[in-house]
Amino acid sequence: MMISTKGRYALRVMIDLAENYGKGYIPMKEVAQRQNISLKYLERILPVLTKNKMIEGLQGKKGGYRLAAEPEGYRVGDILRLTEGNLAPVACLSCETNTCERVKSCRTLPMWTEFYRLTNSYFDGITLADLMNSYSSDC
Repeated sequence: MMISTKGRYALRVMIDLAENYGKGYIPMKEVAQRQNISLKYLERILPVLTKNKMIEGLQGKKGGYRLAAEPEGYRVGDILRLTEGNLAPVACLSCETNTCERVKSCRTLPMWTEFYRLTNSYFDGITLADLMNSYSSDC
């Protein structure tokens, strides 16, 4: 599994907004400059985050974006699933019901299922607050 630029940039935007939590609406131009992400690319990410109520936007002179909740309330897994879609490592796990014809005889399905569970559990165990406080911002 490889996380795309969209997922990585969404996390960077969310961390930036988390670091500025409580300071009002932050202009995307400032976030784009700090994160070295083009505004055009951010315009593809922001609607997904806004539509899913992760962030709030305000247009106008004092407009910008801000987190809709405290940084502790955002799990990395939720952000990645919004921007990447399902984090399943194989196609047969990407649907609610596994319709693969080999589901009953597949010797690798338990391995992929456990990997999928571990991946989701890992990302769901990390919040924006954790990323702000524990990890280097060199990425």
